[in-house]
Amino acid sequence: MKLENKRIGVAMTGSFCTFAKAIKGIKILVEEGAKVQTIFSDSAQTINSRFGRAKDFIHEVTEITGQEPMLTIEQAEVIGPTGCFDLLLMLPCTGNTMAKLVNGITDTPALMAAKAHLRNGKPLLISMATNDALGMNFKNIGYLLNSKNVYFVPFGQDDPVKKPNSMTADTGLIIPAMLEALKGRQYQPVLCSR
Repeated sequence: MKLENKRIGVAMTGSFCTFAKAIKGIKILVEEGAKVQTIFSDSAQTINSRFGRAKDFIHEVTEITGQEPMLTIEQAEVIGPTGCFDLLLMLPCTGNTMAKLVNGITDTPALMAAKAHLRNGKPLLISMATNDALGMNFKNIGYLLNSKNVYFVPFGQDDPVKKPNSMTADTGLIIPAMLEALKGRQYQPVLCSR
């Protein structure tokens, strides 16, 4: 098992169309021996969408991980002083979340988790899913790519004809990207064809 006894936080934000892939990724982390603790943004824990009900997603990841998720900013704040994670994975990470992260905004449990985790100098791995990666969020991606202790799951355009600005991470590369981030390195190539 590649992640045996690694303490992994998984912060889920509101890219509802990628929740099925995120849940699959969480299952793989657990199968690889990781001790997984989820954190839900406000949107991820309250909004029901055509992709499913929020409470069903929370129930499913609780069953997979055996841990109740962190659902408040207060719960996520303790990540800093306790240093409880070896790595924090933002899965999925929306463009909105990336923009707030770049600007130091910590108004959701997921963003507080990222801030609290980064203060300990440990790796933050971003698995992006955003419709405006090649639009308004392009500058934020560039900033994060050049930020200390921030790494990306390789990403590419998911539908260049119908959504030319949209990019998503290749969630099949979460484990190799995570193993590299734990060594302080960005998995390459960071851009992938979809």
